[in-house]
Amino acid sequence: MDELSPSDLKTILHSKRANIYYLEHCRVLVNGGRVEYVTDQGKRQLYWNIPIANTTTILLGIGTSITQAAMRELAKAGVLVGFCGGGGTPLFSANELDVDVAWFSPQSEYRPTEYLQAWVRFWFEDEARLRAAKAFQKARLAWIERQWLGQRVLQEYGFVLDADKLRALLAASASMVDVAADTTSLLTEEARLTKELFKLAARTLKYGDFVRAKRGTGTDPANRFLDHGNYLAYGLGATAAWVLGLPHGLAVLHGKTRRGGLVFDIADLAKDALILPQAFISAVRGDYEQEFRRACIENLTRAEALDHMIDTVKRVAIDTARSAA
Repeated sequence: MDELSPSDLKTILHSKRANIYYLEHCRVLVNGGRVEYVTDQGKRQLYWNIPIANTTTILLGIGTSITQAAMRELAKAGVLVGFCGGGGTPLFSANELDVDVAWFSPQSEYRPTEYLQAWVRFWFEDEARLRAAKAFQKARLAWIERQWLGQRVLQEYGFVLDADKLRALLAASASMVDVAADTTSLLTEEARLTKELFKLAARTLKYGDFVRAKRGTGTDPANRFLDHGNYLAYGLGATAAWVLGLPHGLAVLHGKTRRGGLVFDIADLAKDALILPQAFISAVRGDYEQEFRRACIENLTRAEALDHMIDTVKRVAIDTARSAA
């Protein structure tokens, strides 16, 4: 058996990492060889360790700063860093403030090339790209059913659905995906289904009337939580794309108007399945943003959402490339 070095034993696969950090009003620095964030409490400074080997994504909110030494250590550990506004939305980047999602990715030339080669083999063909988009949508539908009906923690909070109604809704959407002639039709169906899921979630939890507002304009708790929680899914989507070596611009569905469209494609695999129900549950419970964020992260971790994203992208890349050959 090959011997493992101590450095190998410290490596945790991105798909198995547990942590997404959102930080605000603090400084991120290296202290005693560890990456820590520092908060002020009166005249005292409190230092908190960030376990970078077990972290996928760090979101830096308002009132934060980070040192070059900390960025160096985060890059070595393969942690994605994003800058955002208060509460996690909207997401900014220091180099382009007008894009929806942009991340500072760790620089590594040793990521796999297999999936990038498969991706570009089909990506320039419209029909093949549409097949990949449909595969993403089918995976999204399957995971919504699995999580909405199979997550006991959702049911414990009163999210008990009419299973037949949900399955009928998802089956009808799957039929529309099958016959979609282009990505515009797929996006229309995606929006239609999500609107129906909002209605179903609001009715199940007796939330009352709900209308999805544009990002940053909603004043009710559910809208605010949806904005906030979706960025956690975007962080995992960006991580999955980076791990597999796929540029964010090579989207199959959302790429016409957004430079980081592939992040949206991948995030959709888990966004409605896990973030949407939690947003309504937390809104009804009267949670604070920190409580909602913790619940979302627990849901994403419990469901192994990053594993699901990575496995789905790998399967779509290989299967679509083979059919395009």
